Amino acid sequence: QVQLVESGGGLVQAGASLRLSCAASGRTISNYVTGWFRQAPGKEREFVATILWSGGSTYNDDSVKGRFTISRDNTKNTIYLQMDSLRPEDTAVYYCAAAAPPLLYRRSNDYGYWGQGTQVTVSS
Repeated sequence: QVQLVESGGGLVQAGASLRLSCAASGRTISNYVTGWFRQAPGKEREFVATILWSGGSTYNDDSVKGRFTISRDNTKNTIYLQMDSLRPEDTAVYYCAAAAPPLLYRRSNDYGYWGQGTQVTVSS
């Protein structure tokens, strides 16, 4: 089993920055794919970014390219989502997820492990 715990959400104004953290515990995730999804009220959960734990390759959704950066710290078993130039449309609950490959990294159903979510609210 893998346990994921997110932190770092909050209420900010448009243009501000936030950094989300996701600490993983339990079995090793050294070969896992880990990523971030978000879900706004009344909308489906959507892909934000993912990082391959082994090698560090990253993939971002077009809606966050140039603004969000996903990274990992192997020593802390933690992944991060640095969010800059936040917009009101970024308001959502952000979830950390992990899965053993192979998978379609944009498809939420392919991820077997999820955190509890952290709220990000961006005011205009």
